[in-house]
Amino acid sequence: MNKPLERELLRRHTDPIQSGGPNEYDVDDEIDLIEYWRVLMRYKWLILLLVFLGAGGGGGAAVNTKPSYRAEVSLAPVGEEKGSSLSALAGEFGGLAALAGINLFGGGSGGGLGRTEAAIATLKSRVFTGAFIKDEGIMPILFAERWNATTKSWIVGEGKTAPTETDAFESFDKGVRAVNPDKKTGLIVLSIEWDNPVLAAEWANKLVARINAHQKQSAILEAQKSIDYLNSQLRQTSVVEMQQAIFRLVEVQTKQIMLANVRDEFVFKIIDPAVVPERNIKPKPSTLVPLGAVLGLVLGIFLAFLLSFIKRQKDSRKEPAESN
Repeated sequence: MNKPLERELLRRHTDPIQSGGPNEYDVDDEIDLIEYWRVLMRYKWLILLLVFLGAGGGGGAAVNTKPSYRAEVSLAPVGEEKGSSLSALAGEFGGLAALAGINLFGGGSGGGLGRTEAAIATLKSRVFTGAFIKDEGIMPILFAERWNATTKSWIVGEGKTAPTETDAFESFDKGVRAVNPDKKTGLIVLSIEWDNPVLAAEWANKLVARINAHQKQSAILEAQKSIDYLNSQLRQTSVVEMQQAIFRLVEVQTKQIMLANVRDEFVFKIIDPAVVPERNIKPKPSTLVPLGAVLGLVLGIFLAFLLSFIKRQKDSRKEPAESN
């Protein structure tokens, strides 16, 4: 191999630009970044305009959107009153108690559920919620845009129909009320979200009072039915041991009725009642304004590169025409 050719091959091998080394890509990347920066500077006023418009749109949305407030009640499940003799009663007279529909361990009427779980299920049920909505006159408030306050009637016709009880339940259950048990602390948080902070706190507190009263009345009725059945069995037996067993079961049910009558917080003890919230949870200008500005910035950058691309395409078409 002659020396000139050898020197040329060596130069190509050691020169990073000729050999396609990493510096070649670094230069290209630097050129691309400079070009990108030039595009942004060329359309900087368009980008800034869209940023200000986005921030203004976010602020306008925060002002014009109906605010939403959240009122919360913190609850603790009330423990069952269990006498020391209940285990013995369950062992001796469990069959008779089951026949009378008595749960000696205070499970209530929730079937396989505990009393707290049964109360939460009742609180979220369609029947309980529907009765609350009806008694408190909440349906016209839920569907205010379809309610004529002057005539006290629903606005129908022109594609509008009167809302049903199912509509009211779904709206209240999905968008207004939430029940969140905390497995770590054992506490339960009942929250109400609404555009009227006074109503939000009022509904939250009334729901708690209502579920306590409902479960209390259910327990009293259940215990009274059990007593009636036991008394009927008492009249049919002359066995002294059986009579004594029935007397003891009646005593248990009577004590449960007495405890229910003197306890207003039957299943849920209020740890922290709902108060009228002072601040809305949404919309928040501090969130919507920056979000609008960011969206405006993204849109501005996109339009800048799009306009730059269109301009290059037009220029590339003009060059062959001018050369001809």
